[in-house]
Amino acid sequence: MSLDIVHGIASLSQMNRNRKVVRVFFRAVLAIAVVGLTACTDRSFTPVTPEALLVGTPKTIFAATVRESGADGSFGPGRSDRYSLLELTVSIPPNHQPGQLDFAYAKPDPHTQFTMAGRRVFDDPADFRARLKAEINQLPRAQREVTVFVHGFNSTQAETAFRAAQLAQDIHLPGATMIFSWPSKGNPLGYAYDEDSVLFARDGLERMLRQIRAADVGRVVLVAHSMGSQLVMETLRQIEIQTPGWSAANLNGVVLMSPDVDVDVFISQMNRIKDVPQPFVVFVSSKDRLLNISSRLRGSNSNDRLGNLSSIDALAGLPISIIDTTAFSDDAVSSHLVVGTSPALIAMMNSARVTEDAFDHDTILIDTLLSGKVFKSGATTQVSLLNSPGEDR
Repeated sequence: MSLDIVHGIASLSQMNRNRKVVRVFFRAVLAIAVVGLTACTDRSFTPVTPEALLVGTPKTIFAATVRESGADGSFGPGRSDRYSLLELTVSIPPNHQPGQLDFAYAKPDPHTQFTMAGRRVFDDPADFRARLKAEINQLPRAQREVTVFVHGFNSTQAETAFRAAQLAQDIHLPGATMIFSWPSKGNPLGYAYDEDSVLFARDGLERMLRQIRAADVGRVVLVAHSMGSQLVMETLRQIEIQTPGWSAANLNGVVLMSPDVDVDVFISQMNRIKDVPQPFVVFVSSKDRLLNISSRLRGSNSNDRLGNLSSIDALAGLPISIIDTTAFSDDAVSSHLVVGTSPALIAMMNSARVTEDAFDHDTILIDTLLSGKVFKSGATTQVSLLNSPGEDR
């Protein structure tokens, strides 16, 4: 969000107009934080607890970041010209249930919470590529791929690693998991800073994507959430300007979850991509409270954010698939990352094998994989998922 919008919020409050919108907006932002936070919570550093692996299941999360590193080994909200590569080990608690993400900052309980069990920083990029390739090569050939996760606003690096580990575990993602950690403020009120950080981080994400492909690690699937979708689209746009056709030739799928991107901006970004990578999937929900209020604060009463799209007509002609998860969006938290928080939807995704089997084909046939009402407009397909078994398609 720009500084003008932040100033606009203050103005509305002072003029005693639209107070309800402002109050609901801040409540939604606070609710959509990765966990329930208090004002006194220190999110800047998560300790490494190796003994967590005695009780938890290890999950390797590779990471690239342009965050500024601290003396304590953390990577905080500061922006850095240094491009850092890491291997993080997350311990998944034995009682974990699909859709849940519970963790602490100072004193995690590995029996019940996701815990950071290892953190390694690579001084030599060649060592990192060798480690990533070794991880990939131990897998069956059909599973040799890397899923790159780009987080949204108000996220710390540790929180992003935990979320990526949870998604990989629950959705049964094949291959290796990697995060691109851009310098989010990690503060519910850091909207303008985060939006500027997205622009700052474009070169870093491009560098990471090109290096992964150069490392010959198999298929690459790019997944983004919320404001991270803006970073992904801006990065693909600049790659295509420099190297037309690169995206389709090097990416085996793009997934945008609750993208906080203006629809008109998204169309202009897509128009710069010579060949759109397939599958290209967008998860939307008309009940996404954050995106709904974001639209209103931008001066629109309509659903003009890509993630709360109400009609696919504006996107007709774009070779993309839209999955409408409104039926599974029960509250503010789930509505903004419903694909990762709804046990029912996670079960549906796994039964349809939409993440694994569909990516084995050049074209994802959404309407044959998921139960829902199917709409088509030009090259665009939308499936509105049904949360009640037995409903007609």
